[in-house]
Amino acid sequence: MTVTVATLGFPRIGPRRELKTALESYWSGKSGRGELLATAAGLRAATWARQKALGADIVPSNDFSFYDQVLDTSAMVGAVPALYGWKGGPVDLDTYFAMARGAQGGAHEECGAGCTHKAVDVPASEMTKWFDTNYHYLVPEFAPGQAFALSSTKVIDEYLEAKAQGIATRPVLVGPVTFLKLGKGEADRAALLRALLPVYAEVLNRLAAAGAEWVQMDEPCLVLDLADEDRALLAEAYAALAQAAPAVKLMLTTYFGALGDNLETALALPVAGLHLDLVRAPEQLALAAKAPAGLVLSLGVIDGRNVWRADLEAILDRLEPVVKSGRQIILAPSCSLLHTPIDLALETAIDPEVKSWLAFAVQKIEELATLARALNEGRAAVGDRLAASSAAARARRTSPKIHDAAVGERLAQVSDAMARRQSPFPERRRVQVESLGLPAFPTTTIGSFPQTEQVRKARAAHAKGTLTDADYQAFLRAETARTVKWQEDIGLDVLVHGEFERNDMVQYFGEQLSGFVFSKAGWVQSYGSRCVRPPILFGDVSRPSPMTVAWWQYAQSVTTRPMKGMLTGPVTILNWSFVRDDVPRSLACRQIALAIRDEVADLEAAGARIIQIDEAALREGLPLRRGDWAEYLRWAVESFRLTASAVADRTQIHTHMCYSEFNDIIAAIGDMDADVISIETARSKMELLGAFADYRYPAEIGPGVYDIHSPRVPAVEEMTELLEAARGRLAPEQLWVNPDCGLKTRKWPETEAALVNMVEAARKVRALVPA
Repeated sequence: MTVTVATLGFPRIGPRRELKTALESYWSGKSGRGELLATAAGLRAATWARQKALGADIVPSNDFSFYDQVLDTSAMVGAVPALYGWKGGPVDLDTYFAMARGAQGGAHEECGAGCTHKAVDVPASEMTKWFDTNYHYLVPEFAPGQAFALSSTKVIDEYLEAKAQGIATRPVLVGPVTFLKLGKGEADRAALLRALLPVYAEVLNRLAAAGAEWVQMDEPCLVLDLADEDRALLAEAYAALAQAAPAVKLMLTTYFGALGDNLETALALPVAGLHLDLVRAPEQLALAAKAPAGLVLSLGVIDGRNVWRADLEAILDRLEPVVKSGRQIILAPSCSLLHTPIDLALETAIDPEVKSWLAFAVQKIEELATLARALNEGRAAVGDRLAASSAAARARRTSPKIHDAAVGERLAQVSDAMARRQSPFPERRRVQVESLGLPAFPTTTIGSFPQTEQVRKARAAHAKGTLTDADYQAFLRAETARTVKWQEDIGLDVLVHGEFERNDMVQYFGEQLSGFVFSKAGWVQSYGSRCVRPPILFGDVSRPSPMTVAWWQYAQSVTTRPMKGMLTGPVTILNWSFVRDDVPRSLACRQIALAIRDEVADLEAAGARIIQIDEAALREGLPLRRGDWAEYLRWAVESFRLTASAVADRTQIHTHMCYSEFNDIIAAIGDMDADVISIETARSKMELLGAFADYRYPAEIGPGVYDIHSPRVPAVEEMTELLEAARGRLAPEQLWVNPDCGLKTRKWPETEAALVNMVEAARKVRALVPA
C-alpha cells in the first residue's frame, strides 16, 4: 500500500506572530471583531495550503484556536461556568475571552448604555500545563448535573472553510475522555461522559454530512497511568460513538509517551486508525505486529517537540520491514507541530553549522514527505536528501562545538556536600529574620514589571544600532530607578529591579551562557497571545562571566530596602529550551546548575541578601508516568540545590513556580530547601492548600493572591480572603504576600492598581495577627 503523510496540527500563530498582533489589537479596542476574524481566516487558509504544498497528504483542521484547543472544546460542548453569565446558544467571543482572560468593567451588552446592573467582574478560568509541555490550557469546570449542548460549530465551520479552498482536511477534536480527565469539579465522570457523548456524536455526524471521511480524536490520556475506571470510560465512549456516528472513521491519536499498560484498551477500541508516538516511545513500533489487520497505523516518526533534524536513513531502516508487511501506514510527527517554530528558512543569524542540524515545522513536513517517497519509490528517488540528512547527523555527532572538556572535569568534581546549605532551615531563618528585619506577611513581587511599548522600542533600536550602548543603558537605568522608587512609595517590603534589560527569563541567561544558540523568528505559543522563543541547547554549558550582578548593584544603590537578585533556575532553563538529545537531560541540567551557581555566589559577594532562583518549570518536566517520577525529582531537586547552596545562612534563597498542579509533589518542593517559595494559587482559589493537610511545609511560602495572566484587578477584599484561607493552613510567620507570577505582560495601570490593593491586603491581615 502507498505510504501517506499526515500532520496532526500546525503552529497557529503565523510566521510573524500575526495572530498575536490581531488578538492584542482586538483586546485593546484598536480593531474590531471583523478584522480579527479576517486575520484568522487568512492564517488558516495559508496554513492549509502550505502543508499541502510541502507534501502532506492529510492536513488537519480545527487545530487553529484563538486561545486554546481545550477552551475551544469547552465552548463546543457548552461547558461554561455559571459565573460568566452565559445563557445558552452559541458561545460568543466575549464569553470565550472572559473565560480565557477574565473580564472587568463595562455594562451588560444587552442592557445598553442605561444599564444599572453591577459592572462585569469575573476572573479567568484556571490555567495549567498541557501534559509535560510549556503550553498552557484552560481547565474545564464541571458541576453536578452538568448539561452539555452543541454551542460552537467551529470544527464544522473550519472543515467547510478548507473544503471551499479545495482541501479535504481531517478535523481534530480533543477526545471526550481526555477532555473530562483534564477538567475539575465534583461531578461523577461516568455521568458526565454519558451527557457529553451525544454532543460528540452530533459533531461527528455533522462532519460526515459535510464530507469528512476521517476525524482525528486526540486521547493523550492513554499515555498516563489509568485506573480501570478510565479504561472503562474509554471503552464506553468509543463503543457509543461507533454506534451513533458510523459514517466517520476515527483516528485515535496518542502522543507524549507509550501506551504501555493501556495497549490492550487502545487496540480493543472500535476505531479505524491509531497514532503512536515513536519518538518518545520507539519500542511501540513492535505494536504493528499486534494490531488488528484492518487498523490503519499512524507512526509518529519525526519529533514534534524538538528542533533537531532527523536521521532519515536510520528511520527508514526501522520502517521498511513494517511497510513490507502490507499494513496501511501513515507517517506523521510524534505530536502536533504546535510545539515547534514554523520555518527555519526565516533564520539568518543562527551559526550555519548548528543551523544545519535543525528542522522546524516546515522542514519536519519535508522530512516526512522524503520518508514517504523513499518507502513508496525506493531510496534512490530521494538519494540526495538522504545523503544530506546522514551527513548532518554525522557532523553533529563529531562537532567540536558540542563538547567542552573543562565542563566535564568540573562535573566530575561535584560532591554531595555542594548540594547542601550550611545549616538547616530553622537555624537559617533565625539569622535571616534578624538580618532582614521584615514585617509579618512581607510583600514582594516575582521579578519583572511591565515591558511597555517604550521599553520594547528601545530594545529594538539598540539591537538595530540606532540607539547607542550608552543611551540604552541610560534609558534602562531610568526605568529601573523609577520602578524601584514606585515600589518604595506603595510600601512593598522586598523590591525587584524590574528586569527591563531582559528579553525573556530563559533567553536572557542562555544568551550569556556557552552551549546555546537563538532564533530570530522561532516563536512558539505558550498560551493565548503569549509566545516565546525557546533557546536551542546544542552543547556543553558554562558561564563565561557574571550575567546579572551589575544590574543588581545599580538597583540596590538607589534604595535602602532589600533588593532581590533575580535568576532563572537550571531545571526551568532546561525545560524551556529545545534540549540536546545526545546526552541525558540530567547531565545537561547539572551543567546549567553549576553555571547558575557561579552567578549566585557572585551576587552574594556583591552584597545581595535575597536571591530568587525561579523554577517555574519544575512540575512541567515531571514524567507522565508516576513510576518515572522519583528519578526525575531526584536530579531536578539536586540541580536546584547545587545552584542554591553556595551561600551563607544569612542569604535568603527564594524560588518561584507557576501554573501547574503541585499538590502531588509538595514533598519534593520541600526537599529543594529554599527559604521562601512563591507559587501560583490565585486562579485555583488556594487549591494548593490541600497539600498542607498531610504535609508540614518546612519553610516560608508566598501563595499568589493576584492572577497576573488576566488584566482584571482583584479587590483588596478578594486578596484578603485568599490570605485568610492561607492562614488557615500555614503559620503566620511562614506567609509572604505576592502575585502569582511576573508582571512583564501586564500594563502599568492595572499593575499599579493591583499591587496597591495587594499591599493594603497584607496590612489588613497583619492587623489581625498579634505582634
